Amino acid sequence: MKLENKYLLLLVLAGIAVFFINLDAIYINIMEARNFITAREMLNDNNWIFTTMNAEPRYEKPPLPTWLTAISMSIFGMEGLFGLRLPSAIMGLILVVFIYKFLLKITKNIELSFVAGLIATTSFYIVFSSRDGQWDIYTHSFMMLAIFWLYKLYNSAKNWYSYAVISGLFIGCSILSKGPVSLYALFLPFLIAYGVIYKFDGTKERWKALVLLTLVALISGAWWNLYVYLFDTPAVAEITSQETGRWLNYNVRPFYYYWSFFIQSGLWTIPSFVALLYPYLKDKVSNKKAYKFTLFWTLASVFLLSVIPEKKSRYLLPVLIPMAMNTAFYMEFLFNHFKSLKTKESAVIYFHFGIFAVVGCIFPVAAYFYFESFLQDILVWYILSSIFLFIIGILMFRFLILKKAKPLFYLSIFFLVSIVWFGLPMANKINVNQDYNSIANIDRHLNEYDAPVYEIKDFAPEMIWEYGKPIPVLNKRGKIEIPSEDKFLILSDGDYNRDSLQNIFKNYSTKKIDSVDMNPVSSKHKQRLYRDLFLLERTGNR
Repeated sequence: MKLENKYLLLLVLAGIAVFFINLDAIYINIMEARNFITAREMLNDNNWIFTTMNAEPRYEKPPLPTWLTAISMSIFGMEGLFGLRLPSAIMGLILVVFIYKFLLKITKNIELSFVAGLIATTSFYIVFSSRDGQWDIYTHSFMMLAIFWLYKLYNSAKNWYSYAVISGLFIGCSILSKGPVSLYALFLPFLIAYGVIYKFDGTKERWKALVLLTLVALISGAWWNLYVYLFDTPAVAEITSQETGRWLNYNVRPFYYYWSFFIQSGLWTIPSFVALLYPYLKDKVSNKKAYKFTLFWTLASVFLLSVIPEKKSRYLLPVLIPMAMNTAFYMEFLFNHFKSLKTKESAVIYFHFGIFAVVGCIFPVAAYFYFESFLQDILVWYILSSIFLFIIGILMFRFLILKKAKPLFYLSIFFLVSIVWFGLPMANKINVNQDYNSIANIDRHLNEYDAPVYEIKDFAPEMIWEYGKPIPVLNKRGKIEIPSEDKFLILSDGDYNRDSLQNIFKNYSTKKIDSVDMNPVSSKHKQRLYRDLFLLERTGNR
């Protein structure tokens, strides 16, 4: 086996260890619930083109990730979270593999590219997105594939049209995953950085292939939007208006909100920051041109995201892709020169790896006192995590003393793997909400009273997912619709109590018969995951 493929195999194994193990350990969140509901309704109602959520049009997000999730759902079933999150994990694995392959194309440096792949594999938001049923990982993974094939188009003497079609199709897949998000946040910064550093030499000879790429990307990426617009114009127009307003008025943050972007790499926060210090590192890296390219790509992505008024931390995911490559240059420098660094330069490294060494060593004691009240429920996982983290901590101290950066780097990877393998299973056992009452339990009231159930105001996606089928919402564009039945049940989130319901439904008697509490942990009570259940029966004339 070629050395390149040996490293690739190791990277794949690392990706599987981080993205695939204990994939069902964490409870479902609101973003996942929305996406899984849409996938379920695809299967149950055959809504593969005109996508829905709670039986209402959902055209905010293109359907490709939902299709993939629905296919996985049809294979693994609708109950287990592993099968639902598996497509995201696969896309995360594809992303880190092509980060490795792309940087290898640019630098011809196998170890550097492998290090970049491992940094990406263990960067916080890449890990989170790959283990979570959200669509960000799809759009950026597909775009990374498109960038890889575009690079091959510019750096090959033949097969231009084949590479153009492949790159265009992957751009289309990215658009079909989350619209133009990755075009703006990952692809455009790449074009800027590549144009500045490598100049796009050969564009004149390849213009026909580039036109083909553009046409393929537009057709494959835009057909669904055009189709639903033509055949469901009113719903598309309303949703587009709402989404446009959100981009301008929802979660608006100042321009500098993303300036701490390197923190989102988690494990690599300090090395990522140092790698951004161009005056310090420019003469220390093994490939100055490639280093400048990844640095410009990173900073261009941050700048373009900062221009958009709406900002969320998870929108920084595309920044972590070039930043993983950029950080790899600094780690490679440390591999070769840690022993010869001056005290001030070494202090940063001692501090970074020392944090993980200390955490690993004190974990058995700290975790014992923190988890003492329910230690019996997590004893096996506590013992395993304590053993592995303690050993890693001791070894980190040893290699810090010896000033060997390479084993410290690989021990950091094992540190995160240990948390994923042995720490995550403890999540389902701690701080469980003792008052948890699933919405699925309301079916007994439906059977008892032989009446349908409605939501009065808004539905919580987690509840609809748990319930297994749509629940109609009475609030239509700010107006409460009165059901036609003489007897029905209403779920209220607290904004509507018995008295306010009585004022709305004047010809009905109102009685609270149950409550639903879907908060998975007791320490974080979210009102939107709580409902009072009321029985309404007609007492007067219509």
